[in-house]
Amino acid sequence: MVKQVNASHILVDKEKKAKEIHERINGGEIFEDMAKKYSNCPSGKKGGSLGWFKEGAMVKEFDKAAFGGQEGTVIGPIHTQFGWHLIKINGKK
Repeated sequence: MVKQVNASHILVDKEKKAKEIHERINGGEIFEDMAKKYSNCPSGKKGGSLGWFKEGAMVKEFDKAAFGGQEGTVIGPIHTQFGWHLIKINGKK
């Protein structure tokens, strides 16, 4: 059976910025609103939604974090060649 994850993310240039956004989310701010406001990825316009994807579809560091994370949590910052990500695990199947 192929594993899949449904995730959203916020992509920024600096680790410090990613940590600040993560703290704000932990403080009660809405992940999707933060994605629309701060994410450098085009998915930010959709609240950071990446939809469902199979293992191996994303760059290694992102993939490992997304498939290793607990459903319902926001993990990160995770560094990839694209920058710093916060990843919200929306579902797994």
